[in-house]
Amino acid sequence: MSGKLYICPTPIGNLEDITYRTLKVLNEVDLIAAEDTRHSIKLLNHFEISKPLTSYFEHNKDTKGDYLINKLLDGENIALISDAGMPGISDPGEDLIKQAIENNIEIDVLPGATAFTVALVGSGLDTHKFVFEGFLDRDKKLRRKRLEEIQEEDRTMIFYESPHRLKDTLKDMLKFFGNRKIAVNRELTKKYQEVIREDIETVLKIYEEKEIKGEFVLIVDGFKGEKQAKNNYDELSEREYVEVLINTGLSKKDAIKTVCKDRKLKKDVVYKQVLDL
Repeated sequence: MSGKLYICPTPIGNLEDITYRTLKVLNEVDLIAAEDTRHSIKLLNHFEISKPLTSYFEHNKDTKGDYLINKLLDGENIALISDAGMPGISDPGEDLIKQAIENNIEIDVLPGATAFTVALVGSGLDTHKFVFEGFLDRDKKLRRKRLEEIQEEDRTMIFYESPHRLKDTLKDMLKFFGNRKIAVNRELTKKYQEVIREDIETVLKIYEEKEIKGEFVLIVDGFKGEKQAKNNYDELSEREYVEVLINTGLSKKDAIKTVCKDRKLKKDVVYKQVLDL
C-alpha cells in the first residue's frame, strides 16, 4: 500500500501562523521535502521537529520527483513544504502533485497561510472576482506582451514580484493599465510589513525615493472602461482577411502587406490568392 503525500503550508512570515495540524503531520511523516533545506531547517528546529529532510526545488524536480514518488509507492508518508506559504502556488510543488495523482497516490492538502489571500483581503479592492497571475515573465518583451493581453481584464488581478523588478513592472503596468488603484504589499506578516494603497503613479513616486527590499504582492484594480470589440481575423482565410482590410479603407497592396506581416507569410503566397480582387 502506498503512502500519503501531505501538502503542508508554512508561515509566510510570522511563525505563529503555523497550524497545530501542520505541526502534527510534520512530526509524524517519514520524510519532509523542502524547497530550501537550509531555510526549512530553521523552521523545524524552532518547533523541535526532527525528521529526515530532503530538497525538492525547480532545478532538481525531475530527478527528485521520481525519487519521492518511489518512496511514496514504497509506503512512506511524505510532507511537502515550500519556503513560505502553500506549496504548489508559484513553485515546483505543482509538478510533484501531478506526479502523485498520475500514480494514484493519496494527497492531503492542509489549509494554511497563503500570501495572495492575505494581500487581496487587505487591499480594499473588489474580492468577489479575482484572477491570480503570479510572477510575470523576467523577459521585458514577454512581460509587456502579457500585460497588454490582460489590460481589459475586469477582475481584480494578483501579481507576485521581486524587489529588483518592482519599478519596471509598475512602469509597464502604468503604460498598459493606466493609472489604476493598486495595493502594494511588502513582507506580509513580518516585522517590517508594509501595505501601500494608492494609484500606480503615486506608488512609483514613493518607490523612487525609498530602498526596495523584500518580496511583494501587487493587487491591481480590474478594468472599468468599455471593452473594445475583438476581431475574428484569425478565423478568416488569407483572401477573406485581405477583403476585410480593403473594405476598411486599405489599398490592396497595404492589405496584402498587413496580412503577410500578421501571419508571417511571404508576399507571393498571399498575392496568388487575391489576384482577381
